[in-house]
Amino acid sequence: MKILVTGGAGFIGSAVVRLAIARGHSVVNLDALTYAACLDNLASVAQSPRYAFEHADIRDPAALEAIFRRHTPDAVLHLAAESHVDRSIDEPGVFIDTNVTGTMILLQAARSYWERSGRPAHFRFHHVSTDEVFGSLPPDPAVKFTEDRPYDPRSPYAASKAASDHLVHAWHETYGLPVLLTNCSNNYGPFHFPEKLIPVVILNALAGKPLPIYGTGAQIRDWLYVEDHAEALLLVLEQGRPGRSYNIGGENERTNLDLVQTLCKILDDRRPRATPYAEQITFVADRPGHDARYAIDPTRIRTELGWRPSVSVEEGLARTVDWYLTHEAWWRALQTRRGVGQRLGVVA
Repeated sequence: MKILVTGGAGFIGSAVVRLAIARGHSVVNLDALTYAACLDNLASVAQSPRYAFEHADIRDPAALEAIFRRHTPDAVLHLAAESHVDRSIDEPGVFIDTNVTGTMILLQAARSYWERSGRPAHFRFHHVSTDEVFGSLPPDPAVKFTEDRPYDPRSPYAASKAASDHLVHAWHETYGLPVLLTNCSNNYGPFHFPEKLIPVVILNALAGKPLPIYGTGAQIRDWLYVEDHAEALLLVLEQGRPGRSYNIGGENERTNLDLVQTLCKILDDRRPRATPYAEQITFVADRPGHDARYAIDPTRIRTELGWRPSVSVEEGLARTVDWYLTHEAWWRALQTRRGVGQRLGVVA
């Protein structure tokens, strides 16, 4: 199929584009190239005859209409979003503008194109969201996020994604647009922009800088290797039932402290030195409204579509460290971008 991917120069988006091209799909990558985008993520597919790039913003209705007319996609895979919680604390308006208003404008453009094309039954609008819309879980390992859990967002980022999820469902119920929605757990892996926890720890460790852990590091996250996520997204796009939501989890719960200590041990092995990297761990003031635990129940996607993650967190972290050690030119080029290396989201 021909897939219009929004945010295809980002971390998850580029993984999806690379996999889709490898699978024989055609891809139109629509990206505004904001601070976290990097076209180098797509160097391996940039020359493919089945790849096209459109420098455009999802908040621009005229640009979207022209792109739909020019490329006539079979599906939209919507990943374009502001996604860093700390930045959302400092600049909530930016998140509402992109994640809520931008999604609404894209939905309208997709709806107009779909109706103009005769409402083809095969068309899909797949919206990619986060488990953070569900709020915070208790420590009980038996309690996990299901697709039916009530929304309870606790950060500006999570609230903006919750709003966009509701818009997608509304466009399905009101206009009949054939939508799919997925909510994923924390992603990690190659090409991860160096403002999130795992790349920050790897790069700070190599630079001899403190490894910042918010609060006590007891927060629990479910870690999903980005290439596993890309596999799941394409599967849902191809086989998911319109109007259905699917939770995508890594089945790899770890505390933030455990995760950082594991990264330090991998670095001790890969890039040994006189002192262990764990000695750089530094506990810093916690993030306001920091959720205690996320964990996804992936029963629906496993039973309906046959998907489950293939990469354990130990294997995925080792692959990730190895990638950063061998791609220094990639991450050094991003070090001067706005906000990288700074503590954001601190409320006085």
